[in-house]
Amino acid sequence: MKPIEIKIVGTIHKTPQDICAQFLDLERWSDFKGYSILPGIESAAFENRTPAILGSRIKVQNTDGSSHVEEIIRWDTARGIAMKFQDFSPPLQSVASHFIETWEFHPSAEGTMVTRSMSMVPKNALGWLILFPISKLMKKAFEKNMAETAPAK
Repeated sequence: MKPIEIKIVGTIHKTPQDICAQFLDLERWSDFKGYSILPGIESAAFENRTPAILGSRIKVQNTDGSSHVEEIIRWDTARGIAMKFQDFSPPLQSVASHFIETWEFHPSAEGTMVTRSMSMVPKNALGWLILFPISKLMKKAFEKNMAETAPAK
């Protein structure tokens, strides 16, 4: 089944290393508020934190009671990071195989230009039909989160 892709681009007034350090501050994950009916993050905790960060697993509890695990599958504090969302609780577990979220970093005069993308992999055609409108909400949530993360200097 073909993945559903979303992407946004914005500038964060921090270095890539500062963005990565902020990412590891799981207390801040609840800053992701979602959008419309898409839930935000209530809490996040390391299920397993590896010394090199790569392979670490983070258990995420969402504001609607659902949960999932994010595994860090890329950790390059200069160029970018990526997480694999998996182990979804119902109802998402019946429609989605996994999601891959990627943050690509590019230096800019104002800090770091970030390309944030997500690939949502449905389990079947019904999953695709359900995930497609969710992807639109996720893109809006990414835009809102970027604006809150990257206020003007």
